[in-house]
Amino acid sequence: MGHRLTRIYTRTGDDGSTGLGDGQRVDKDDLRVCAFGDVDELNSAVGLVLAQTELPDAIRAALEQVQHDLFNLGGELCMPGVAIIQPQDVTRLEQQLDALNAELPPLRNFILPGGGPAAAHSHLARTICRRAERSLVSLSRRETVRPETRHYLNRLSDLLFVMARALARSSGHGEVLWQARPAVAAD
Repeated sequence: MGHRLTRIYTRTGDDGSTGLGDGQRVDKDDLRVCAFGDVDELNSAVGLVLAQTELPDAIRAALEQVQHDLFNLGGELCMPGVAIIQPQDVTRLEQQLDALNAELPPLRNFILPGGGPAAAHSHLARTICRRAERSLVSLSRRETVRPETRHYLNRLSDLLFVMARALARSSGHGEVLWQARPAVAAD
């Protein structure tokens, strides 16, 4: 691959527009741009999890692949009509999710974000993933969005939750369980 970015700034976006991968110019707050921006932010959040020094090898390998997938997903969103994320990508996440979840005790309570740095970053990535998924749903109401992209983000948010649980336990911090307050009638 040749040099893709010879200059970082182009000034073409100074008017509030940006270019899609197919050369089309759209507003920077276009739903498509918001969707791939949320996916980009998610990829950065996954990078924060990967920056933690003590990650189990299986989680590290899974997240490294996720980063590549997310870059591909962003590319797919940036180039309308292109298909990059495939059903086998979703299946891979499901298999990883099942394997990790099988090692955890049954979930009997809600879990608060926390449980050590790696687990907390995984929870943050999960919430950003949910926002990216919502952005895709909004975009799909106006334009064609392949279902594989939504399926991928939906499974990924589940995987990030299970990873957070596993990371909280493997770090020795443990999961932070929600302590419910009794409900009272509203006035």
